[in-house]
Amino acid sequence: MFDDDPFAPPAKKALSLEAQLENASIDELEDRIERLKGEIAQCERAITAKRAQRAAADSVFGGRPS
Repeated sequence: MFDDDPFAPPAKKALSLEAQLENASIDELEDRIERLKGEIAQCERAITAKRAQRAAADSVFGGRPS
């Protein structure tokens, strides 16, 4: 049996970031910025936690060789 349906509409290509930004309203862009700021904050917290874990491990096992 075939998985492809010959009568199905062709798959849409994802819009480039530039096209997405061009088509977005000001409100959508502001919402996007807020979501991205939230993601950045999560990444920064993860980095801080990982650095603390590394520092704790280094204090127990000694520092990493350079």
